[in-house]
Amino acid sequence: MQAASVFRVPQEFDDFLFASIDEEGNNGTSLTVLSALTQLDFDPWQVAAELARLSGDTATRRLSSLLASLPNRRPSAPRDVARIATRLVALLPRRSAVKLPPRALFAGFGTSTNFSIRNRPILFTIFVALLLSLAWITGR
Repeated sequence: MQAASVFRVPQEFDDFLFASIDEEGNNGTSLTVLSALTQLDFDPWQVAAELARLSGDTATRRLSSLLASLPNRRPSAPRDVARIATRLVALLPRRSAVKLPPRALFAGFGTSTNFSIRNRPILFTIFVALLLSLAWITGR
């Protein structure tokens, strides 16, 4: 019997997501679009789908903005984000081929639609309050 994968990822964005942005650090490891978007707390496949729906110029501007927010780990070699973004946007599939459902992702760069680290203290506080309430009720 063959095992079925429950996690299916669209492969149409592989060329874009696995493309190298530049060298990261001195050990020569490559910083890919996938790892960069993950560092920024974005869903890489959703960002790729959103960018693929946009015109080339708009997608390049948005990707440039994201790339500019990455920390530059090599101060001696600053990134030319506009040139890099233009090269990467060219790797996206044709806009008509994108089939992922739309989702508001770029509503305010730097914010994410998933549970980011900024939401964890709130969730932790709610969890502790529920535990204390349960302990109080059980103690009565």
